[in-house]
Amino acid sequence: MVEKSHASGFWPSLYDPFRQVGSRVAEWFAPASEASVGEDGYTIAIEVPGVEEGDIKVSVEDGVVTVKGEKRSEREEKGDSWYFSERQFGSFSRSFRLPPEADAEAVAASLKEGVLKISIGKKAQPTGNGGTEVPISRG
Repeated sequence: MVEKSHASGFWPSLYDPFRQVGSRVAEWFAPASEASVGEDGYTIAIEVPGVEEGDIKVSVEDGVVTVKGEKRSEREEKGDSWYFSERQFGSFSRSFRLPPEADAEAVAASLKEGVLKISIGKKAQPTGNGGTEVPISRG
C-alpha cells in the first residue's frame, strides 16, 4: 500500500506522476503471487521461473512472511557471422502480513516448476462450547 499525502498548490501536483513511478516500477518487477485460505491453513504461491532454490530466502518476522530472491539469467549464441549475448540480473522482495490465527511457527516452503509454495498452519482453536460462563457476584 502506498500512502499519498495531499498538498495544495501548483508545484506538488506537477510532481505527482514522478512520485508514482517508483511504486509502479517496483510492482512491475515483483513476481506474481496469489494467497488462499483453507481449513488447515494458508497458502501463498509465487511465480519465480528461472530462479534457483538457493537464490530464494523465505523468512517470518513479527507476523510477516517475506520472500526475497535474485534472478540471474545469461544466454549466449554464436553463428557463422553473428554473435548474441544477453544477461538479466535482478532481485525481488514480496511481503505478506499474516492474520492473527496464522501459526508463524508452522511455515513450510517448496519450489516446483518455477512456483514457490508457502504453507502456513493455523493456530489450534480452543475446544468446547466456544467459551466459559462467568458468574456475576452480588456485592
